[in-house]
Amino acid sequence: MAQVTIRINGYAYTVGCEDGQESHLERMAAEIEQRINSIKAIGGQSGEARLLMLASLLLADELHDLRTNIAEAAPVAAPVKDDPERRAKLRRVAARAEEIAADLTDA
Repeated sequence: MAQVTIRINGYAYTVGCEDGQESHLERMAAEIEQRINSIKAIGGQSGEARLLMLASLLLADELHDLRTNIAEAAPVAAPVKDDPERRAKLRRVAARAEEIAADLTDA
């Protein structure tokens, strides 16, 4: 397990991560640092816990928006109506697949 020291709001934190994930962890810390800096720019200095809480809320809001956008963009499957012709075709395909499987087993 790798150890990475990240800096957030001037404080150093040593965090463990899987080998090879060090740069990913550093990028995530940079995202948090960016949120904290934007909060400080509009609201002045707050306590450490408050800054981290506000940064967490900003990130959670972004995550929510992304999930909502993905859900809205996902295609909605049309309901399949009961079609006797389709069922018959599926039965023929299934029967043929079973024949092929039986031939392979006999060989």
